[in-house]
Amino acid sequence: MRIIRNILIILVIVISILIILFNISTKITPPVITDDSVLLLERENPDTNFYKIGNNWLKKNDFGLWEMYLEGSPFEIGVINGKLTRELIQIQEDAFVEQINNLIPSKSYLRFLKYFISWFNRDIEENIPEEYLQEIYGISFSSSPDYDYIGNNYERLLNYHAAHDIGHALQSLALVGCTSFATGLSGDDSSMIIGRNFDFYINETFAENKIVAFVNPDNGYRFMYITWASMIGVVSGMNEQGLTVTINAAKSDIPSKATTPVSLLAREILQYADNIEEAIEIAKKRKTFVSESLLIGSASDKNAVIIEKSPMKFGVKTTPENSIICSNHFQSEVFGNDENNLNHIAESASDYRQKRCRQLIKSYEDIDYLKAAEILRDYKGIDNVNIGIGNEKTMAQMISHHSVIFQPHQLRSWVSTFPYQLGEYLMYDIRYVFSRPEYCTNKTILYDSVLTIPASPFLFSIEYQNLIEFRKMRDILKKSITQKHKIENEESFSDTFISTNPDYYHGYVLLGNYYFVHNKPNKALSYYNIALTKEFENTTTRDLVMERIESIKNNGL
Repeated sequence: MRIIRNILIILVIVISILIILFNISTKITPPVITDDSVLLLERENPDTNFYKIGNNWLKKNDFGLWEMYLEGSPFEIGVINGKLTRELIQIQEDAFVEQINNLIPSKSYLRFLKYFISWFNRDIEENIPEEYLQEIYGISFSSSPDYDYIGNNYERLLNYHAAHDIGHALQSLALVGCTSFATGLSGDDSSMIIGRNFDFYINETFAENKIVAFVNPDNGYRFMYITWASMIGVVSGMNEQGLTVTINAAKSDIPSKATTPVSLLAREILQYADNIEEAIEIAKKRKTFVSESLLIGSASDKNAVIIEKSPMKFGVKTTPENSIICSNHFQSEVFGNDENNLNHIAESASDYRQKRCRQLIKSYEDIDYLKAAEILRDYKGIDNVNIGIGNEKTMAQMISHHSVIFQPHQLRSWVSTFPYQLGEYLMYDIRYVFSRPEYCTNKTILYDSVLTIPASPFLFSIEYQNLIEFRKMRDILKKSITQKHKIENEESFSDTFISTNPDYYHGYVLLGNYYFVHNKPNKALSYYNIALTKEFENTTTRDLVMERIESIKNNGL
C-alpha cells in the first residue's frame, strides 16, 4: 500500500508539473499598450445600421453589405473596429462555434482539440508583426465572454486568424476550392481585370454579414478588403497603389506548429507593397505553416504573378500570355516534381476547374468587368457539360463567402452581394471612399450605382430553387445516415431528391449510403452505379464508392 501511495503521489506531482509547463508554454501574453485612452471612446448610433466613432464608421447599404472605414494606429484601429462591429462579432463567433459543434459533436474531443490548438499555436504571436497583435488585441475588448471556456478574448481572436490554415492542414480532403484569374496582362493600362471567388463556407449565418472595409493606417498604404467582423487578415483586397492580393489554398503536409497565418501575410503585402517585387520580398521573409498561392496583381507592373509558398519551398509563377489562372495547385518550376502537388493535381478538382476557367477566358475576345462576372458565375463543366450544380469542379460552387472583381489601374473593385456570386456586384472606387470619409452619413452611397453588375438570371430560375431544396434534403439525408434512422416515404423522397440536381454525383452517392446502412444493398448498388456515370469532384470519393460496390458484390449480389 505504501508503494502504491508513493506511486500515486509521484504521478500527481508529474501531472501537475506537466500541466504547469503546458500552461506556461501555451500562455499568450497580450502586447504592451502605452496609451489605451481609445478604450474610453463611445460609439454613436445616429441612424439605423449606422455607427460612428470620430471619423470612423460602419454602415449597412441597401444591398445588405456592411461598409466600414477605419483610421489611426494599430491599437486604435482595433479598438474602434471592435466597438463598431460588436454585435457582428457575436454573430460571427456564434456561427463559427455552432459549425464546430456540428462537425465535432463530442465534448471530450472538443476539449482535446482546445488543448491541441493551444499547443499548436503556442508561439504564434512570435510570428505575427507587433502592429497586427495590437490590432487584434484592440478588437478583443469587444468580444463576448460567452466563449471564455475556449480561451480568453485575445487568445480566441488570435487563434481564429489561424483557423483557415489549421482547417486547411488537418482536412486536406476538404480544401476550400477557390479560383482566381487575371486577364489583360498584355493590353493597355485599362484592360487588366482580376476576378476571384472566395469559396470558404462555414454556414449561411457566417456569410450574411460581409464587410467591405477601407483602412487608412498610420503606416503603409491605404487599402480595401472584403472581410467579416474581427478578421483583420486579408483574403481578397486592393491597396491605393493598385496592388491586389487574393489567396488560394494548396495541398499541405500536417505541420507541427503554427507560424504566420497566411491571411496576415496577405495583409502585410497589401499594406506595404507597391509592386510585385516588394510583394515577393515580404512573402519570402515570413514563414507559413501551410501551402498557399497568392495571386498578386500590380498596376505599376501592368502584370500579375502567383506567389507559391509552402513551409519549405518558395516559387513564383509568371506567364508570357495574356492571362494567368490560380486554383488550388502549384504551377511554378520549383514545385514541378513536388509529390504533394502532383498527387493533388491528379486527385482533386483543382486542375479541372483551372481548365474550365481557361476555356471560359478564351471564349471571349476581350474581358471587361461584366464578362468577368459571367466567368465567376459559370456553373457548368468543361465544354458546358452539366456536371451538377454545386460541383467543386465548376467556377461557381454556390458556397462563396464573397466574389470580387478588381480593375487595378482604375482602383475599382466590384464586390458581390448575397447570395454567393449571384447577387449584384457593387463597384467601389478607392479614391472616392478615401476622399472625404469624415463626411459619410447613413445616406451616403459609396458604390457607383451606374456600374453595378445586375444580379445573375440564375438567381431567379427554377434551377436555383431546386438547389435550395436539394441542400435542405441533403442535410436530412446526411442526418438519417449518421443516426441510422429511416426517412418516411423514402422512395418518394429519393426520387424528389434526385430530381432537384440530377447531374450531380453526390446525390446518388448519398442515397447509396442511405440504402447501404439500412440493409438494402440492391438499392444502394443501383445508386452507386449511376453515381459512377457522373463527374466526381475527387478520386478519393470515387474510390470509396468503388470499394463499397465491391463490398456489396462480395457479399452475395
